[in-house]
Amino acid sequence: MENIQQTEEVGQALPSIGSPAPKFEAVTTHGTKSLDDYKGKWVILFSHPADFTPVCTTEFIGFQEIYPQLREMNTELLGLSIDSVHSHIAWVRNIEEKFGTKIEFPVIADLSMDVAGKYGMIMPEESSTEASRAVFVIDDQQVVRAIIYYPLSTGRNMDEMVRLVRALQTTDEHHVATPADWQEGDKVIVPPVATQEEADKRMKDESMDCVDFYFCKKDL
Repeated sequence: MENIQQTEEVGQALPSIGSPAPKFEAVTTHGTKSLDDYKGKWVILFSHPADFTPVCTTEFIGFQEIYPQLREMNTELLGLSIDSVHSHIAWVRNIEEKFGTKIEFPVIADLSMDVAGKYGMIMPEESSTEASRAVFVIDDQQVVRAIIYYPLSTGRNMDEMVRLVRALQTTDEHHVATPADWQEGDKVIVPPVATQEEADKRMKDESMDCVDFYFCKKDL
């Protein structure tokens, strides 16, 4: 009961989109890492319930497959579960041996639930001893830009991880928004106008594809 109560308390520390990412320093499979080590880079910090489990294994293989793409986008991966570093090492070695995939990104050993608590990765109603499948996208200024949760039973979509980071970086670079199902190369959404005069001008702008003044797309 005490453990559940403590988990519920730390679970209230969930950061929000747009807030600074909680600082941490933790033991990983690549030695001690801190959030400050990733300054100037984007980070996908993700948690998984447990080592040596089938869904998590498919996810780690999937994350490794997109890792080269992410690194081209100045984005690093950082995994986490409430397992020991020895368990992590044994598991990633097993994945390489049994599935032919070498896991190249670090995995946090969070036995104390310190990092999981700071990021609200524990869902006591689902499990008080395992992290949920949480994803935190942190930008190069160490601000939380996106948060996604999946239940223990459902593996994540790796294409969406790449698409999400690419969309956020496109928004930052071009000051636009991205529509549903947007992929690189698709038209983007132009921010709304602030005055009637701007609305009139926008509807005459042949460089934009406007359905109405509030709904305009353009190519980058």
